[in-house]
Amino acid sequence: MSDRTLLTARWVIGHQDGHHVVFENGVVVLEGTRVLHVGATFTGEVTQRIDYGQAIISPGFIDLDALSDLDTTILGYDNGPAWKKGRVWPETYVARGPYEMYAPEELAFQKRHAFAQLIRNGITTALPIASLFYRAWGETVAEFDAAAQAAQDLGLRVYLGPAYRSGGQVTDAAGNIRAVYDEARGLEGLEQAAGFAGRIEKTAGGLVRAMFAPDRIETCTQALLQRTADIASDMGVPVRQHCSQSPTEVRLVREQHGCAPIEWLDRIGALRSNWLLPHGTEATEAEFDLIAEAGATLVHCPLVSARHGAMLRSFPKCRAKGINIGLGTDTHPADMILNMQIGMMTARLADGVDAVRSEQMFDAATLGGAQALNRHDLGRLMPGAKADIAVIDLRTNMQTTDPVQTLMTSSSGRDVRDVWIDGRHVMKDGVIPGIDAGKDAARAQAQFDGLIEKYPDRTTSHPPVSEIFTPSYRRVAP
Repeated sequence: MSDRTLLTARWVIGHQDGHHVVFENGVVVLEGTRVLHVGATFTGEVTQRIDYGQAIISPGFIDLDALSDLDTTILGYDNGPAWKKGRVWPETYVARGPYEMYAPEELAFQKRHAFAQLIRNGITTALPIASLFYRAWGETVAEFDAAAQAAQDLGLRVYLGPAYRSGGQVTDAAGNIRAVYDEARGLEGLEQAAGFAGRIEKTAGGLVRAMFAPDRIETCTQALLQRTADIASDMGVPVRQHCSQSPTEVRLVREQHGCAPIEWLDRIGALRSNWLLPHGTEATEAEFDLIAEAGATLVHCPLVSARHGAMLRSFPKCRAKGINIGLGTDTHPADMILNMQIGMMTARLADGVDAVRSEQMFDAATLGGAQALNRHDLGRLMPGAKADIAVIDLRTNMQTTDPVQTLMTSSSGRDVRDVWIDGRHVMKDGVIPGIDAGKDAARAQAQFDGLIEKYPDRTTSHPPVSEIFTPSYRRVAP
């Protein structure tokens, strides 16, 4: 008999006949990298037993748009308009030549730091995303080699690929935003990404997989996306393409191509079943129909969308069309539980209190992500599935009669106690081996402070930092 670990808790979310089920006072048995048994009891021999008590043993969450750098959302939160506050490159900055605002070792640290945050929140499979605002152009293979190593060290299951693009947005001093392109540079980035994908696919015992990550749709040309679609289809790996997420994006795509973003993807033959599409908050009814017809996945990111005053319209209508919906966090905190809660709230605001139930949002955070990746061994706890588990402590929550409904009302990512990935105990009682959370937080803050110092370079008219970021209240001098 190989090593077997038996886990028990007040609630176990198992899987039977294609659907999640709940076992009260349930049991999960792990053997190697997989789940051996899920149920009410287990009579076989085991090597060790762990009783989590008043907790939920849940399938690990799948984050299809997982932050992998330092989150700059806070810099734009109360500081607008975006073009005036460094969120769009000014023409003067472009004329001087964009530069890398982080050193290679800083980028490597950021991936490792972000991956640890994902694990802390019960995310066991992640597709990382980072901003290109602070890059000379795209991401590099070198930093993704470092990301692959960080994922292997921490035990996180990842799909990796450096982001590339054919263009970007620039603004003049009056706030007129336009697109600029360098297609040759974009195609070079794609070729580098393809080489990386071929080299790392299914490495680290299968924990590290490949994906393609063309940047936001308004930064890509037809040739770049068609070539991406063909290479990814040949390799059998996913493509993530941010689209339908802002009025500016929609305007630029319509000006250049005469149609809406997802309509354009479809026209050029790029919209396929292996495409993952965050965020869809600006998508039309016709575009949702195209997503459904293609069998593509809509990646719903409720928290970051709501921060910008946007929401998906609508979650239940997309489900009714047969669209596969997965979830992404796309910001800090990487709290999938909070995203499910906000997804519930915004769906009910859009369509009424009966528009969505708790289990539908939970499905999106687990089964929807697994379907997007064509992985029937993820997002569920059943015999033969990968042993990817999040243990969520309920001792400080309100009283409960149902574990999933409790997650939607009184829990958060901070309640994640233990995490198992591929049968490996990667976090125990909130501690990740090899990670000094306090030291890493201080290092992240220092890097963030250094980035803020550079903001006048990339802000139109180049004002001082004090004019770019205004405080909530008047700062009192010491």
